[in-house]
Amino acid sequence: MQVSVPLENGLLADEYGKYAPASAILADHPIKSFPISISDAPAATKSFALVFVDFDSTPVCGFTWIHWLAANIPATMTTIPANASRKLADQFVQGKNSNAGRLVNGDPRISSGYVGPQPPDKVHDYTLTVYALDTDLPLADGYWLNDFIHQSAGHVLAKAKATLPSRA
Repeated sequence: MQVSVPLENGLLADEYGKYAPASAILADHPIKSFPISISDAPAATKSFALVFVDFDSTPVCGFTWIHWLAANIPATMTTIPANASRKLADQFVQGKNSNAGRLVNGDPRISSGYVGPQPPDKVHDYTLTVYALDTDLPLADGYWLNDFIHQSAGHVLAKAKATLPSRA
């Protein structure tokens, strides 16, 4: 299985991160998700899930920042369009990002769904992992990453990763 996201000059396009236009900002955070293409998924795939995290945030804030969790994406949706987190939110479930945690105490309007990269110190390499699953998972909107890990155990047919650098 392969996953791809268009980059501009080797970086995630500004419209999906720190330099997003005002129309794509909510509570001082970028909220327009980037497009994703999935290819060569196993024939038995029933749904996709994705995890978008920033491991480079650990030295800055003390933990890996979760930017987007989504599950039960229909297997027929091999092209996930830009802004799917907001415009197609009724077609799959989305988990809580790091703005929902007690350490951050972020605005509840942006505690679930996509919140884009805002690296404070240098270019960060963000990790997108897409999972092909043999079922829909018993998850509801607002699930946590650990819920996904537990519920997906034994159901992952394949996974693919992409590194998405974003500028500071």
